[in-house]
Amino acid sequence: MIELRGAKMEKDQVSSQELGYRGASACSAAGISYRQLDYWARTGLVEPTVRGASGSGSSRLYGFKDILVLKIVKRLLDTGVSLQNIRSAVTHLRERGVEDLARITLMSDGASIYECTSSEEIFDLLQGGQGVFGIAIGKVWNEVEGSLSHLQAENVSDGAISAPTDSDELAARRKLRGA
Repeated sequence: MIELRGAKMEKDQVSSQELGYRGASACSAAGISYRQLDYWARTGLVEPTVRGASGSGSSRLYGFKDILVLKIVKRLLDTGVSLQNIRSAVTHLRERGVEDLARITLMSDGASIYECTSSEEIFDLLQGGQGVFGIAIGKVWNEVEGSLSHLQAENVSDGAISAPTDSDELAARRKLRGA
């Protein structure tokens, strides 16, 4: 069960880069095995939204949000949340806009998953004895973003492969400033 706590629903925003990541890159960024990725796609837990497998030899392409959800699923499984509750949470997260996700903290008492969008909501859950652990999706977002910056991606519109960036954050900032 996932309980909504005051966040508004928005339509997904199309990424300006329109990049897709193949299975190996998605696995690396989410910290899961290819076997898990394949199983979750086949059972409908987390399916690729950029491009699904369409026969022998085709490869799935996962978007940023897909990989973010994969990493969240992995964390929930690692903490012992039931697959039924995870499926419910994934369904709910899929309905959220990408920008909404960065402001959410998922809290769980092991039986239920609660969505919190403010520190007051987290505090209320903890005071009521409901929260045992939390996942700040914004933090997971940053981890996935960092991982993907070092992995190969495919441009959805033309199929071009983009090479991973070799520069670090400081080099990227210098480049932006023109220094």
